[in-house]
Amino acid sequence: MAAARVLLLLSGRPVSPSFVQSVCRLLGAGPGLGPWATHCGLKRGRLVLSDRPFPGASTRLPLQRPPFCPFVALDQQLRARGAELPTNRGVDLGVAVILQSSDQTVLLTRRTRTLSVSPNLWVPPGGHVELDEELLDGGLRELWEESGLQLPQGQFSWVPLGLWESAYPPRLSWGLPKYHHIILYLLVVSQESQQQLQARIKPNPSEVSAFMWLGPDVAAAVAATEDGTETPRHLPQELPPSVLTVELAEDGGARPLALPVSTLLRTTPTTAEGKERVSSGTKFALRLWLQHLGR
Repeated sequence: MAAARVLLLLSGRPVSPSFVQSVCRLLGAGPGLGPWATHCGLKRGRLVLSDRPFPGASTRLPLQRPPFCPFVALDQQLRARGAELPTNRGVDLGVAVILQSSDQTVLLTRRTRTLSVSPNLWVPPGGHVELDEELLDGGLRELWEESGLQLPQGQFSWVPLGLWESAYPPRLSWGLPKYHHIILYLLVVSQESQQQLQARIKPNPSEVSAFMWLGPDVAAAVAATEDGTETPRHLPQELPPSVLTVELAEDGGARPLALPVSTLLRTTPTTAEGKERVSSGTKFALRLWLQHLGR
């Protein structure tokens, strides 16, 4: 097995979670929706997590999973199907950047339909962290690779927001999971305005089919559409019918497109389909961003 990217300290003992194990459960998460406060060591190319303080812990972050997380069921029900699941893999580490402009909007990108993982979803720029790569450096690299944006040193600040346990496919009703990540969301606050940043965006068409900037009001509505719950949270009143996005054209150009807000309020369906929506982890990150703004 490759070197562990996500390491847990359980009763002071280091444990590398296997692919099929729920990280939230190993850290003592109960049956509720969370989030659960988790002590974190942000190491080069690695994340160390514990439910209690430990030497080297640099921060304490909320950790959450979706209510339909397949690894909870795998822990309980599907041991007999273990042969169908990876046996030589652990849990992978990803990083995603919530890029905030100076006028308090955040950048989301829509993944192309041709991607094998999470196609047609609205997410912040992000991806895998390379071995021996600082977590912030990994996030900034992914931001550049997907959006073409490079942030000048000294013109941004950053803070870790939270952790999300991610699976793809996201529900067992879609099939057994093939990917298992802990996603670290980083808030990167630029000194440049949305207009200044947008003038420099050059999306990678192999990964990104559209992008948009969300303000707090629409972000609050999106974050309130809690995936997997019986009753939606209270939605802000007087939402605009649409938000302005920029869609990449097949000829390499770009065009403005009014996207119905209702598209962003969709939740994760019970059967596999490619409908455009905002990912569950992104909704969690938007909630954390709004809490940060409120401070």
